[in-house]
Amino acid sequence: MKNMVVDKIVEICEGTVLSRGRASTIKTFCSDTRVIKNKDLFISLKSETNDGIKYIKEAFEKGAIGCITEYNIPEEIIEKNKDKLIIQVKDIIDTIQKIAKYKRTLFNIPVVAVTGSVGKTSTKDMIASVLSQKYIVAKTQGNYNNHIGVPLTILSWDENVEAAVVEMGMNHFGEISILTNIAKPTIAVITNIGTAHIGNLGSRENILKAKLEILEGLNEEGTIILNNDNDLLNTYNSEKYKKITYGINNKSNYVAEEIIVDEMSSEYKININNKKYKIEVPVAGEHFIYNSLCSIAVGMELNIEIDKIIEGIKKFENTGKRNEIQEVNNIKIINDFYNASYDSMKASIEVLSKISAKRKVAVLGDMLELGEFSEELHRKVGREISKNKINILFTVGKFAKYIADEAKILGVKEVYSVDTNEECIRKMQKIVKKGDCILLKASNRMKFNQISKWLQEKKFEKAE
Repeated sequence: MKNMVVDKIVEICEGTVLSRGRASTIKTFCSDTRVIKNKDLFISLKSETNDGIKYIKEAFEKGAIGCITEYNIPEEIIEKNKDKLIIQVKDIIDTIQKIAKYKRTLFNIPVVAVTGSVGKTSTKDMIASVLSQKYIVAKTQGNYNNHIGVPLTILSWDENVEAAVVEMGMNHFGEISILTNIAKPTIAVITNIGTAHIGNLGSRENILKAKLEILEGLNEEGTIILNNDNDLLNTYNSEKYKKITYGINNKSNYVAEEIIVDEMSSEYKININNKKYKIEVPVAGEHFIYNSLCSIAVGMELNIEIDKIIEGIKKFENTGKRNEIQEVNNIKIINDFYNASYDSMKASIEVLSKISAKRKVAVLGDMLELGEFSEELHRKVGREISKNKINILFTVGKFAKYIADEAKILGVKEVYSVDTNEECIRKMQKIVKKGDCILLKASNRMKFNQISKWLQEKKFEKAE
């Protein structure tokens, strides 16, 4: 039985039951009144800005079977909703983690946990696309990969779920440990070890240590799948778990050969059980080849037919604002500003370099949470601008000035460095022309959606 018994929920919550309600079981939970369904149990997350009581009332009006909350519920709401389960708890985050951990035990299904310094979300989405060729799949929505998002993901599963893909992010030690012990994966994927959050963890070796916390919750008979071209993962050996590797440059279980990359997609050959197959990846960039190899490894581990795996990769759709290529108003735009690290910057610049355009323009913003490594890593991005022969560089932010400085030193002639998006738009107004391809890449907090919106609304004339 995959539904949760109300008595068990009450026991786990260790809170005050303000109303017992009529329900005996709960199927699914929801924390967003915009998408809440009839008979969901509403999770009322504490927030300084949200009107919690208002959302509880809205959830009840939309048919929620009850709610779990930290808020003090007015007596009139309790009296009016005696048919609802209403539980008040001391710590809502701790409570949903405990409920999610218990709910996971009700599902005897394959659960793939995905972590890594870059590419987690796109790898998660591609794995889910492959698994959906055989299973009814639940996956982390968007970037819902933290101490709140992971338990809410599991709590959203209904009785029809046959497999799940759960993304796990972290900024510090101990965070993935919490997530993996809730999700209890059967397969653990590590995409790479780069420099994201190196300011918090101090070294790439420490980042590896933090990512390997994913194994703490892995099923005893579980499998670990690793990118064998990553220098730190390449040397990692596990005596406890079955290890599967994928790569392009190093000998691995799954290797891409005869790679052909164009500006919108790529294809390659792979040898599986002494037979070659052609894999078509519908997104540009070498990093998506790695994502597809990982998806093949997961699919084969779960006994999905290779033809279905290939079909799942072909049907993959990338999450918005990650390597999203648009042709609009006589220009091309690469929107890739959900997050940024040196590794993802490098990959995006390489994509830009392969695009067919009159001029290749990079608009790059600050990479955050790099601490003492900030200048060094921003300068490394400047070297990638020069190496990939990008025609025009704009940088936005105090750290991105190092990108501009390094690019100038290496001979990039047209470089503009500003402090704000508004200044950047004013500069671009005079410079961007019809036929250009513009890459927008920065950490999410840089709000590059403002620049993207302007580009999509402006009409560009032919370059002189």
